[in-house]
Amino acid sequence: MNNPGKNKDRSKKEARDIRAEALKIANSQQVEGQTREQTRLIASGIQRGMEQFLRQQSEKARELDKRVKKVRRLAIQQSSELATDTTEIQRVAQVPIKKAWLPWGLLIISWMLFAGYVWFTRP
Repeated sequence: MNNPGKNKDRSKKEARDIRAEALKIANSQQVEGQTREQTRLIASGIQRGMEQFLRQQSEKARELDKRVKKVRRLAIQQSSELATDTTEIQRVAQVPIKKAWLPWGLLIISWMLFAGYVWFTRP
């Protein structure tokens, strides 16, 4: 099981990294006459944008994972249904020999009786 403290430490580190990256971007885009407070405000806006982007990406990843799981579940279900259908078709196609000769035997006997009846009842 994951340690919850590790996740908090990781998220704090990621937040610090995002904050540092946002400040670096804001400093690189700094204009002459811009105060430190303005640069900090710009950095906080960049930070919020980066955090929002990361949230959206994680939501998309979760949604994609859900879809992949659903597709896998449907594929497994279809393959199991196909397997049961195939075994049922094979079972029906493999009619036992004992049952297969019965209708043919009855047909042959009935034709023989019909032929005998016609042969012996001729005038």
